[in-house]
Amino acid sequence: MSEATRTVTVASSSGLHARPASLFVQTVTASKHKVTIAKGEKSVNAASILALLGLGVQTGDEVTLTVDGDDAETTADSLVEFLSTDHDA
Repeated sequence: MSEATRTVTVASSSGLHARPASLFVQTVTASKHKVTIAKGEKSVNAASILALLGLGVQTGDEVTLTVDGDDAETTADSLVEFLSTDHDA
């Protein structure tokens, strides 16, 4: 099992609220990896919509993803691509 960590700036114009957060959680869940997302000192399970919304991630915020599991590097890269895209456009 491997671990990958990435820092990314959130691009969605409404941050990780409502639709983008739901899509992100679905993507994390489908990956079958253990993923955490951190903003500042607070880190939460990225597969939990309530925990994710509780982070209060806004447009332009930097978050850090940690992915555990086989092929963690590829999953981390795809999650970075997701967060780097404006899903509100």
